[in-house]
Amino acid sequence: MHIRKHTVLPEEFPEAWASGWGKDEYGLWMAFTYKGVRQAFRWCEPGTFLMGSPENESERYGDELQHEVTLTKGFWIADTPVTQALWTVVISDDYKNPSHFQDEERPVENVSWDDAQAFIDKMNGLKAELKLCLPTEAQWEYACRAGTTTPFSWGGQIDSSLVNFNGDYPYNNGSKSENRQQTVDVKALPCNDWGLYQMHGNVLEWSRDRYGDYPSGPVTDPQGPDNVGGNRVLRGGSWLHGGRHCRSANRYFNDPSRRLDFLGFRLARGH
Repeated sequence: MHIRKHTVLPEEFPEAWASGWGKDEYGLWMAFTYKGVRQAFRWCEPGTFLMGSPENESERYGDELQHEVTLTKGFWIADTPVTQALWTVVISDDYKNPSHFQDEERPVENVSWDDAQAFIDKMNGLKAELKLCLPTEAQWEYACRAGTTTPFSWGGQIDSSLVNFNGDYPYNNGSKSENRQQTVDVKALPCNDWGLYQMHGNVLEWSRDRYGDYPSGPVTDPQGPDNVGGNRVLRGGSWLHGGRHCRSANRYFNDPSRRLDFLGFRLARGH
């Protein structure tokens, strides 16, 4: 693997919020540390990609209309979902750890979109320069794909050595693999080529966007439908879901108040 060459750098690097920063074979990274718990972020450059799935992708759904998306601004996205350790040190005074599968290094789950917003609001209140938010649906898929156009960031197939999913239901006639029936540590399995862990499987991740139909033509910096209320988009599949549901293009949605033991979230940074 080669160190990624960066042509569009963050405006400020390193920034005041960072407890560490650097560059490795996956690209630029930065981290913050709060009460001894560290969260790293990866830099995603501006770019254009095809969002959704082509019509010939096996086991695709009808809400994945492929369209061109341009992201004009780079962004930082967390290299893992929020862990139970980070959740606990940030909002343990308000809520106990809600997770069904409890371990500090596993993703926090049983959290709603509203819960994720409460966490983000509290974190930004403690340290405003973090500018934390949920990624948009477009940012999430761009980061998940990491420059690929295949069903998964590793290509056309997955197994349980790469993804924590229900291996009893493999993708596209693949071989069965392990069905762990629970979450695993956020760095227990390999990261993608941009240094991001478990964009496929483990827990579904809330995005910022409301759910709706994709546009039929090219778009720039999409934010999702602007209607008030409605379901929010979830991405990535989970330990409960089969291979089909862990594809880069797959979309879920749920009410923003819903809590389930396969729903978690990943942080991004706004502008």
